[in-house]
Amino acid sequence: MTDFVHNVRAERGFSVRPLSPSCVRPLAERVHACLGISPFNGYFTTERITRLAAWALGTFADVHLFVPDVPAAATLRALGYTPERAAAKARRQACYLRNKICRALASLGVPDPQSRILDWAVLSANTRYRELLNAAYKLFTSDEEFAGSCVEATGWVLHGRLAPEEITARRLEIAVDYLLAELPLFLDTAAIVGHSGSVFCYHTSTGFLERLYARDLPMKPADGQGFAVVAPAAGQGRTQ
Repeated sequence: MTDFVHNVRAERGFSVRPLSPSCVRPLAERVHACLGISPFNGYFTTERITRLAAWALGTFADVHLFVPDVPAAATLRALGYTPERAAAKARRQACYLRNKICRALASLGVPDPQSRILDWAVLSANTRYRELLNAAYKLFTSDEEFAGSCVEATGWVLHGRLAPEEITARRLEIAVDYLLAELPLFLDTAAIVGHSGSVFCYHTSTGFLERLYARDLPMKPADGQGFAVVAPAAGQGRTQ
């Protein structure tokens, strides 16, 4: 375990750490990377996205960027927005984020940057994504322990936006849709994009993800699916 914990490498200004032993092989094979780009997160500046994309494009055979645009409305509803306002605000933010991604990819010489973005329009039409999403919701409604783990994990999305006493069970119940919409990408991005393997890349992890990739939850990542914590190396800027 000690050897694995220290299995962190520095690459092009980033530290790259596989989240669990099962993530080591997908990372080493470098078939595909999915970069998670969160709405309403100041970490994802155009410069940061450009640097992340440059790292991924120079490291993996293929790269996509995941933007949870429509699911972000669930977080806004949990914060108190009406469904209409939440949907409108999520759309505006998603458009802004897609424009930043496209500018970043275009600056790196990537043709048709939009084709690299996995958003709701793309994913909702993807058979494997829909299968996994339906399975996640079915398990959420039938397995109390799994549902509890999902709801607990959702709390981190609301922390920092609400006072602790404001994070009620009802707010968590609403916000959990965001996590469930992301879950298929954590489970089998490879099949969703048609590759033999994939690594989901994000700058932080959570206890839920650590349990998922340790295969301690009822839903388990597919063989060949990994997760890497990809954060600026020391002296390269802060994470949020």
